Amino acid sequence: MGDGGQRRRGCLIIIGGGEDRAPGGQRVILREIARHVRGGKLVLATVASHRPEGYFAEYEKAFADLGLGELVELYVEERSRAGDRDKLSALDDAAGIFFSGGDQLRITSQIGDTGIEAKVRALYERGGVVAGTSAGASVMSETMLIKGTSKVTHRIGDLHMAPGMGLMRDVIIDQHFAERGRFGRLIGAIAHNPRILGLGLDEDTAAVVEGDCFRVIGSGAVYVVDGADISYSNIAEAQSLQALSMHNMRVHVLSDNDSFDLKERRAIPPRRD
Repeated sequence: MGDGGQRRRGCLIIIGGGEDRAPGGQRVILREIARHVRGGKLVLATVASHRPEGYFAEYEKAFADLGLGELVELYVEERSRAGDRDKLSALDDAAGIFFSGGDQLRITSQIGDTGIEAKVRALYERGGVVAGTSAGASVMSETMLIKGTSKVTHRIGDLHMAPGMGLMRDVIIDQHFAERGRFGRLIGAIAHNPRILGLGLDEDTAAVVEGDCFRVIGSGAVYVVDGADISYSNIAEAQSLQALSMHNMRVHVLSDNDSFDLKERRAIPPRRD
């Protein structure tokens, strides 16, 4: 994901949901988005919501004094509308796009393999920012979690996944992580394919991904589940609804200003000047 002779890529801001939006508040994550937009145009994509009414007004107030040049809304009622000129033109000259929460399957089913998705990828490839909160976070990875029981030990077969947008490779993302007790389902996803890293993001917390590293901002934590050294798992042999067994899994817990090297799979503590 670094330069290395490849085309320049921008920044991903992956948010666990529930980010501070209070006008006059700290709004650490929204400020980070605005900083990357650099006074340009930000598109608020409310595609994940079945009822997007009110989202734009709320974010308009939250971003009001953070230095955006323009905030515009993008909503796709039906997939057949994804090629409409007014939908596509919303992304013209955009410096960033922000996917709000809802249902991640609505994002992929409505804009997957359309002109809108192509414009999002082009924005990212030319150095723009792509942010997403809650469902908008899950959709960033190649494979996304869409369903699984929370607050209990993972049971074999109790997990549903689907293709995501694939802006971030070799990871799978879960959100509202500590608040909804989703540790079990994330390690279940890693049991299916230990090659990938699991990222679990608390509310009001984000991973800011640039190059091969991400930095944590916000009031909670980002959990990184690394299955590279797993020595045993019963995922393939166990009966449906049997509890998952997995040995020698590694977990990192990162908070504000910690970083993580995705290529080396190594946590980096904050610098102390």
